[in-house]
Amino acid sequence: MKLVHKNFQAGGPGRVKMVPEESDDLWHAYNLIAPGDSVMAVTVRKVLRETSAGRDAERVKLKLEIKVESVDYDNEGSVLRIRGKNILENEYVKIGAFHTLEIEQHRPFVLQKDIWDSWALDVLRQACDPAASADLAVVLMQEGLAHVFLIGKSVTATRARIESSIPRKHGPAIAGYEKALNRFFEHVLQAFLKHVDFKVVRCAVIASPGFTKDQFYNYLMLEAERQQLRNIIENKSHIILSHATSGYKHSLKDVLDAPHVMNMIKDTKAAQEVRALKDFFNMLSSEPDRACYGPKHVEVANERMAIQTLLITDDLFRNSNTETRQKYVNLADSVKALGGSAHIFSTMHASGEQLAQLTGIAAILRFPLPDLDDIEM
Repeated sequence: MKLVHKNFQAGGPGRVKMVPEESDDLWHAYNLIAPGDSVMAVTVRKVLRETSAGRDAERVKLKLEIKVESVDYDNEGSVLRIRGKNILENEYVKIGAFHTLEIEQHRPFVLQKDIWDSWALDVLRQACDPAASADLAVVLMQEGLAHVFLIGKSVTATRARIESSIPRKHGPAIAGYEKALNRFFEHVLQAFLKHVDFKVVRCAVIASPGFTKDQFYNYLMLEAERQQLRNIIENKSHIILSHATSGYKHSLKDVLDAPHVMNMIKDTKAAQEVRALKDFFNMLSSEPDRACYGPKHVEVANERMAIQTLLITDDLFRNSNTETRQKYVNLADSVKALGGSAHIFSTMHASGEQLAQLTGIAAILRFPLPDLDDIEM
């Protein structure tokens, strides 16, 4: 995300002008824009004109500012749709008329908030510098398909997708197999060099079913020596291999569950969140009075200053009710102020999906609270 201009106070009102440069930036914008905010952007609207021949429809480009009522993120089409009432006077759209703004890549927009709270500031920081929080790079592969991911605090960014047709090893096509595989590996190598910066990333994991990962690793090392790729040669010890069931995104869970990967990234944000969720489930089974979930139980635990670790999904920070949204921001701030930790899980992560199934909020407690079970959720 390119930040063109900002003018706001932390905890107060203000606005920012931004340009989404990649499809993942639209996910950040989805997290950032909330009901009650206002968004200004150039849009196209169909207007009717009276002519001598009758009424004629014409598409007009104009600048609109709307008071946000709902935000929808289309992951497949990489479009953000923001619906609300127009609050900017112009000759084509009346004040108070409903309109849907579509924000796409490279289309600038201005976001105005009444309160830039800690959640919004954190999302803005990550949006404008996602690589700064990307602790782990993962190349997920299978023959003919590879994805390069950067995994950070609450965002898994897809940096590259490589697809290539690989002929079968058997029969007449076997002659072209090695050539096609090497061509595929060359494309993956270029994506690796472009997106994996070892000045930021702690380690890179190459994962696949079968031996594809080993074949690519050997190719990577041979090319690094042949082309004198210092970035790879000097960081050879930070490149590890792991098993994954496929080259698709859902197999990231296999990588993050692998003990040797967790050991390499044990101090990173992504690993801390995976570990926090595991710790919660372990506590729930071994000492259930020191674990709770559900908004009411967690709220009471916080009032008693009992929360050591808060686990919460980003969905709750996008609640359409401003008061509810602020309640969760205040809860996370309160836990941190009392010396606890707050992990905000992205629903775009496998671990975030797990937490969402458990009401989206949970906590590990400093001390047992057996009477929580008597409180209705």
